[in-house]
Amino acid sequence: MSSMTKQELFQQIKGKVIVSCQAVPGEPLYVEERSIMYLMARAAKQAGTPMIRTSSIRDVVAIKEETGLPVIGLIKVQYDGFESYITPTMKEVDALVEAGSDIIALDCTDQKRGDGKSISEFITEVRTKYPDAVLMADISTYEEGVNAWKLGMDLVGTTMSGYTAHSVKSDGPDYELVRKLSATVDVPVIGEGRVHSPEQAVEMLDAGAYAVVVGGAITRPLEIAQRFIKAVEGR
Repeated sequence: MSSMTKQELFQQIKGKVIVSCQAVPGEPLYVEERSIMYLMARAAKQAGTPMIRTSSIRDVVAIKEETGLPVIGLIKVQYDGFESYITPTMKEVDALVEAGSDIIALDCTDQKRGDGKSISEFITEVRTKYPDAVLMADISTYEEGVNAWKLGMDLVGTTMSGYTAHSVKSDGPDYELVRKLSATVDVPVIGEGRVHSPEQAVEMLDAGAYAVVVGGAITRPLEIAQRFIKAVEGR
């Protein structure tokens, strides 16, 4: 695990932008043979980010090696019968601990789990097995965030807001969710999801976010190019 204490990790990200550098199979920046995400992370580090969020063991390892920055690690995997796909089972948590993820992100939404466990049971199992791990709850609603906090998660992120059937759909960030959660829970609330501009990142912090995660707007060239092309074609 990280050589930094939880307090040191949190101090480092307070009021900052965490850059998410991810590419899964099917995306243009996913290369089968080896991770190239360390290049995106190199750029993010040069820009001044204190932490990287990334998916897959190989990217966690490559990015830590390249940048020396702490990493929020997750594994995206779709299992039969599971709606959640971000670090959905203990198998992924184990692998991320093994790989030295400084913070481990997992889906803490009320989506269907193929193992028949409730999300509360799963969170409790993870917390019990890894009492000292720094765990981030990716949630989509206020209730899910409060539940994850009460069950001992160390950070709560609005990552899944708009991506579950039971959360509000929107083109932009969920400022309201950040506002409500940060007024309730006493752990860092990480503003994440559809932060497309620097202004929106600032607004996330103004809404009460402890730190903000920006991914696609920085590290997904296909999405970025599409936004420009759509705007120009739609004029």
